Amino acid sequence: MMRAVLAAVLATAVILPATVASAGPIEDRKAIMKGNGRDTKLGGDMLKGVAPFDAATANKILANYAAAAKAFPAHFPATSKTGGETEASSAIWSMPADWKIATEKFQKDTVAAAALKPTDAASFGKAFGMVTANCKSCHEGFRIKKS
Repeated sequence: MMRAVLAAVLATAVILPATVASAGPIEDRKAIMKGNGRDTKLGGDMLKGVAPFDAATANKILANYAAAAKAFPAHFPATSKTGGETEASSAIWSMPADWKIATEKFQKDTVAAAALKPTDAASFGKAFGMVTANCKSCHEGFRIKKS
């Protein structure tokens, strides 16, 4: 019974990417990344056994990533290079072809991961890995490292 209650709580805790009125490109992309961070933590916790695996929650996480990947690139206009607290690297604007390749790969991989519709931790781990590999490569190439 307790496990079912915890699974229900986790399922409702998964946050969709920001879909509210725009606060500006920097704030919007921060909101998307915050949602990705929550989903990454919850997905990782399920895979590590810290949280019980729940297929509905796992699939919602993957759907959230796909929605975030689709929306994310639009929040990097040239006007957002400066003017706010951002970790976006200038490489996004100085290497637009590389940025486009990275974001298109993220979009493709998140859609493919969501299409797998995992029903257990092993299949979720495969799908989750497809998604999070993109996170690492983008953070290394297109994000200013915090000091």
